[in-house]
Amino acid sequence: MFNKPSKKSLREKKHRRIRRKVSGTSTAPRLCVYKSLNHIYAQIIDDSKGITMVAASTLEPELRNLASRTNREAAKEVGAAIARKAREKGITKVVFDRNGYKYHGGVAALADAAREGGLEF
Repeated sequence: MFNKPSKKSLREKKHRRIRRKVSGTSTAPRLCVYKSLNHIYAQIIDDSKGITMVAASTLEPELRNLASRTNREAAKEVGAAIARKAREKGITKVVFDRNGYKYHGGVAALADAAREGGLEF
């Protein structure tokens, strides 16, 4: 018998496969989403320079008072926050990195809120 791979290892395998194709540049940086058990995070990364340009998460003071920090509403708030911060830095175009997660639920809500906030991807 063999050991069944964990959900985390399968997600990391998908993420490596995605990252072969998706890379952020200075003209179109990468919008990366990460979900933990208690929070959701988003970063805009310029892979050519290796720097994080903008970040938002449910750990920020203005988003800490949400009823739940992991549901779709929290993801929408993080998406709106990342879009607002990106516009302040002059970033309008990004490539989306779902980080191995399925594109539904919180990940899709974050992406839709970022689009509504003015980001193109």
